[in-house]
Amino acid sequence: MSLILSIETSTTVCSAAIHDAGRLLGVSEVHIGQSHASKLAVLIDNLQAQTGVTLDQLKAIGVTSGPGSYTGLRIGTSTAKGLCYALNIPLLAVNALELMASQVMTGNTEGALLCPMIDARRMEVYSLLQNVQGDQLQPVEAKIIDEQSYSEWLENNTVIFFGDGAPKCRSVITHRNARFIDGVYPTAGHLGELIFKKFHQEAFEDLVQFEPFYLKEFMIKKPEPAVLNKTV
Repeated sequence: MSLILSIETSTTVCSAAIHDAGRLLGVSEVHIGQSHASKLAVLIDNLQAQTGVTLDQLKAIGVTSGPGSYTGLRIGTSTAKGLCYALNIPLLAVNALELMASQVMTGNTEGALLCPMIDARRMEVYSLLQNVQGDQLQPVEAKIIDEQSYSEWLENNTVIFFGDGAPKCRSVITHRNARFIDGVYPTAGHLGELIFKKFHQEAFEDLVQFEPFYLKEFMIKKPEPAVLNKTV
């Protein structure tokens, strides 16, 4: 058996799954924002009860590397690395945008270009653009969306936009060839399939050096200085 635990925490959805040689045995997820720290360990415990698989049976841990929520990625990565150290098993990682593209690929019967989007600040998204063969036409980037975004690709191709960053772009990207799919988010239930391929290739991460792919530096908003009311 090739039992692998997969962890996905790059967006507001927190999920974990166990696969055997890429075949899904069980998945558990919660759709509550900012709950990753309190819920991830619970999801993993639920999976053990659901599948009958114990942690000491695992052959590897898989995780999404990012981009996405800074806090979510830190929680997912630290949990995955901690388990790998404790169990002496390897760590594998998949880009969250590539994961979403893979999830939509199976239903892409028209051969459209795929543009997964993860929400960032204001009109910015983390995105990539790929064709039906999986080749990246535009690499992973932090992109500010306006009326001209992807226009050169939309002229001659249908482009499918999806992910939690896509809804806010619907009113801006109005080209006739633009399509939007709701409800797509990276999930550990699909992640395990991609992780097993990497496991088979022995494409392991360096446990000491591995860090999430944040794409942008984490920015802490400084509080406005207090203004004291003066009385005359």
